[in-house]
Order: sequence, then structure tokens, then C-alpha cells
Amino acid sequence: MVKERKYLITSESVTKGHPDKMADTISDAVLDAIMDKDPDGRVACETLLTTGLAFVAGEISTDTYVEVPKIVRNTIKEAGYVKPSYGFCYQNCAVVTAIQEQSKDIALGVDTGGAGDQGMMYGYATDETLEYMPLPIMLAHKLVRQLTDIREEKVLSYLRPDGKSQVSVEYCNGKPKRVSCVIIAAQHDPTVKIDQLRRDIIKQVIKPIVPEEYVDKDTQYLINPTGRFVIGGPQGDTGLTGRKIMVDTYGGIGRHGGGAFSGKDPSKVDRSAAYMARYIAKNIVAAGAASKCEVQLAYAIGVAEPVSIMVDTYATSVVADTSIVKAVKQSFDLTPRGIMMALKLKRPIYKRTSYYGHFGRDEDGFSWESLDKIDDLRHALKL
Repeated sequence: MVKERKYLITSESVTKGHPDKMADTISDAVLDAIMDKDPDGRVACETLLTTGLAFVAGEISTDTYVEVPKIVRNTIKEAGYVKPSYGFCYQNCAVVTAIQEQSKDIALGVDTGGAGDQGMMYGYATDETLEYMPLPIMLAHKLVRQLTDIREEKVLSYLRPDGKSQVSVEYCNGKPKRVSCVIIAAQHDPTVKIDQLRRDIIKQVIKPIVPEEYVDKDTQYLINPTGRFVIGGPQGDTGLTGRKIMVDTYGGIGRHGGGAFSGKDPSKVDRSAAYMARYIAKNIVAAGAASKCEVQLAYAIGVAEPVSIMVDTYATSVVADTSIVKAVKQSFDLTPRGIMMALKLKRPIYKRTSYYGHFGRDEDGFSWESLDKIDDLRHALKL
């Protein structure tokens, strides 16, 4: 008799009002403004947020002009920081910029079609959810989206913009079985009682999102465990672009190359090759070649073709992983130019990717979520 193997996997997500995530959104909003007017612009934009200050720095080469301070303030407003009482407000925070041109040494390699830097990027997919994503991160994203929606729709008028979720899922023999624990941290006005907030969050946030089939009598709900979350946003915690890379990807499941996405134009393989790796992995799983798959792509600065391609199906594939690598080479153009063309990345699509995750979203602009390579892979693999 085979013994059941049980284990827990936990993932977290954050609202668009979380200081790190708002920094990501500002960086991507600047990128979008440039891409809208100059699709060939080169952008590497970083944002730091703290009490009363938004600081934007980076390297940008473009023929157009965008008003960065206006973009910053509009993004802060959209995130929900509209009152000085929140400790951070779009109207009265200082906006400082320190932007210079991209290094001409880097441009030498990129202008000829090569990668903008060295590095390795990963993509992942699994058949355990309809989105081909791990269940913990998908639930975590949906919870913070619901938390934000009820705040913006004033269902719970006492909520403030900052917030986090965390979901622990128990797996049995590799498949999700039950939700063990749900944690919600919701910033709030000082007047609301903690007992009311906890009741409201369970009713308005958790119950509509977490499927009943995964909940049992032992499922824990931990809501604002300290009992108070009034001071939040940049007043409570400095925000920085690129500090939520696990939230952006697969929630800690699978590997990560270390490069952040937000604020980088698609000539940077940190972003574009990670999107391509997800595109490949998702189509492999959807084609029936494996039930889960991880793809690694690695590049050298100034060189167009990847220096390595790795496929790991965790022993779930119906064909050898080496055969899948050959099929990938046959079915996908993995040069930076090929990636940008295939995924239509020279468009102002990036601001919306900065919150609720870059993957698992069937929304306009998320071209790397397409399943249009299934037939090509099946033909190459003779499935």
C-alpha cells in the first residue's frame, strides 16, 4: 500500500496599495507612457516610496517626453492614497526624479538584436487550476483583488489601500486537497472595531473567493492578527520596485532567476524571456505533454540566441524532457526580437501587470497566456 505524502505550500500576494507594489506600478506607468509614444524606447525605471516622498530613478533613452511627476501622482491616486490622514497622499507628497540615458555600452548589444543583459529566467505551469497556475498563489491574488474591489466600491468604507493575503494549501500526493490557513492583513481607519473587521473580511473577502470544497472545520482564518493595522502604505514601510518577485510570479513554487519585471522595457530579457518561459511552459502542459513544467532560458549580453534551454517536467511528462527541449527550439523563436514580436511586447500593456501577478490572467494584453502553440508542440512531439 502506497503511503499518502502530505505537505503544505504557502504563497502570498499584496494589494496595489502596498508600498512595494505601488512602486512597481509607478515604474510600469512610466514605461507605458513611453511605450505609448515610442515603442522602441529603452526604459529601466526604479521607484522608492517613503513617508511624504516618491523618488524615481533610472536609465531611459527615448525620443519622446513624458511628465514623470504627473504620472507618479496619478498612480498614487489610483492606488487609493487620496487623504493626508492615510499618512501618504498624491497631492502633497514630494516627487523627486533622477533619470539619465541608458549606457551606450549596453545599447551596442541590444541595437543588434542581442539580449540586454546576462541571466536566467524561469517559467512554470501546472494543470492543478484552470489558469495553469499553482493554487496557493491564485487564491492569494484573488483575495487581494477582492479586498481592493470592496474598498474601491465602498462596500467596507473603513478600509485603506494597503493590504496582504497569504494562503496555505495542503497537498496530497502532488494535488491540492484543502486550504489549511488564510491570512488577511487589511489596513483600516482607526474607528473600526477589530471584531467587526474580522467578521466583514470573512464574509466579504474570504467566503466569495476560497472554494468551499477546499475548506473544512480545521481551516484557519487569521485576520489582522496583531489587532490593529492603521499605519500602512509608505508611512509604515518603505516601498521599492522589484521587491515582490515571488508575488509577481508563482508564489515561491518553482525557481526564480532573480530579475524583477516592473519598469523594464521588453528588450530586457529579465522581463521578456520570463514571459516567454511562462508561454512555453503553459503550452507544454496544455498540450498534454506533462502535468507540470518548468522552463529555464539563459542569455548572454549582446547575444541573440539563448545560451541554454532547460525543461523540467518533474517526472510527469509522457515523453522525454530532452524531446520537449527539441520541440521548444522548433516551435518558438527565443531571440529577444523574436520574443517581442511573438508576444507583441512593444505596447503600453505593463501597468496592469504590476499588481495581482504577471501570470494566470486571461486579460487583454497578457499575450504570454495564449495557448496558440498547442498544435505545434503536439506535432513536434508526435502526441
